[in-house]
Amino acid sequence: MANVAEFPSRQPEHDASARWGEEHQLLDAIRSGDRSAAEEMVERTYSAVFASLFRLCADSDLAADLTQETYQKAWAALPKFDGRSQLFTWLYRIAYTTFLNHIRRPRRVLSMDDEKVPEVSDSAPTAEQMLAANEESERLRAAVLRLPEDLRFTVMAHFWGGLAVKEIARIEDITSLAIRKRLHKAFSLLEAILDEEWK
Repeated sequence: MANVAEFPSRQPEHDASARWGEEHQLLDAIRSGDRSAAEEMVERTYSAVFASLFRLCADSDLAADLTQETYQKAWAALPKFDGRSQLFTWLYRIAYTTFLNHIRRPRRVLSMDDEKVPEVSDSAPTAEQMLAANEESERLRAAVLRLPEDLRFTVMAHFWGGLAVKEIARIEDITSLAIRKRLHKAFSLLEAILDEEWK
């Protein structure tokens, strides 16, 4: 698996207030049409947004496409962003929703007999190698996707997005204790789902 950066939400308290003020200045500049401020925002956040999406889909090309889509949605939603949460947290929520929308989209399937199907040379690992390398992570990913929406978001945001419990509580507008209860419930359900698959 590629090395990807942690989502930058866990930071010392004394740094957080300085970053908060900096983010507000940056957002004000972006809203007033400052292109260099927009580029700076992307530069600061791109690797973290990409890393989070890569953890969700385990495909670097797809993660890059979804990252692009995340920023397109973020620009459209920027006037409504009130700045109550950190910029990274807000972007993560958009990235997560973008990922979910992607996996819910119907896929167009082409017949292998179709003359329009391009010839592709197969340099990928064999099926046995792929299964050996990815079976466990894919089983876990599939199990997480079967969780109810609130539990699924909490697990993905905390473990794959790297968001602290306090940040997730802020997004969901509930207490940190409620988030910890969600995580506990999610672990119990995941254990049951994975046990059921082995039967």
